[in-house]
Amino acid sequence: MDLSVVVPVYNEKESVEKLCERLHESLSSIQRSYEVILVDDGSTDNTWSLMVACAERYPHLRLLRFRRNFGQTAAMSAGFHHAKGDVVVTLDADLQNDPDDIPKLLERMDQGYDVVSGWRKDRKDPFINRRLPSIIANWLISRITGVYLHDYGCTLKAYRRDVIQDVHLYGEMHRFIPALASWVGGRIDEVVVGHHARQFGQSKYGISRTVRVILDLITVKFLLRYSMGPMQMFGKIGLFFALPGLLLFAIMIGGHMSFLLFDTVLGSELVKRPFWLVSATMLVFLGMQFISMGLLAEIQIRTYHETQSKRTYLIRETHQSPSDAG
Repeated sequence: MDLSVVVPVYNEKESVEKLCERLHESLSSIQRSYEVILVDDGSTDNTWSLMVACAERYPHLRLLRFRRNFGQTAAMSAGFHHAKGDVVVTLDADLQNDPDDIPKLLERMDQGYDVVSGWRKDRKDPFINRRLPSIIANWLISRITGVYLHDYGCTLKAYRRDVIQDVHLYGEMHRFIPALASWVGGRIDEVVVGHHARQFGQSKYGISRTVRVILDLITVKFLLRYSMGPMQMFGKIGLFFALPGLLLFAIMIGGHMSFLLFDTVLGSELVKRPFWLVSATMLVFLGMQFISMGLLAEIQIRTYHETQSKRTYLIRETHQSPSDAG
């Protein structure tokens, strides 16, 4: 199969039928074999029943339904695991991404790129709570990962299957796939795509999500640079604090000796008031402990999932178009 289109869906009863219609119109006109995988991320409305009705109406439609809401990253991961196409395209279900832009991504992929990201240059979202945090996040992610994109948050992206099949996603890390793909040698590019104002419902994301993105960005930076040699990171941190600590110990020993031998003012202060050094040392030690435990926990949870072939989601049921059931 040439193309798989993966769409996470969560409480999109107003848009899911229109989405399927638009996808069918756009994909049936391209000269490629394709499938559309809709992943219901534990919707609490009648989204699933509408998806099943669409599968009866349109061909090449495959449906996955989670037992509960696991999040967009898990939905994308499920879509990737079940995709059969050589190229996998992702997009949102709220009709803000335009399915007619998919051929643009495929055309750029044909030029030899492994990941092509959409760039919502004329984004139709509120500035304060959506666009401004996105601008800051895109700059920060680009600087830290070294993969410069204008719009990491755009779900409309195309991936070569052989690049993403070994990428394991957790937390909010679906937005960092271009950086992870670059790490394994993938060629990354972006194209300007259309963006529409949201017609139905409300956005599932807000400023509160920024905190989770920042924490995942720290994890990605660690994985990209230090996953093969964590001592290069922890050793530098240890030396950064240990060397000044040894210097302070030397000063305290020298001050104590000068107090005993010469009764100096400096020696007297160091002997009488060592609490500031103890307090600073304890705070630094506590901070290092928390950071270290967080990073070690990230490694441990990946080991747990990958060595036991654990998924980050549970599927309740599946469905597909009758014409493809054979």
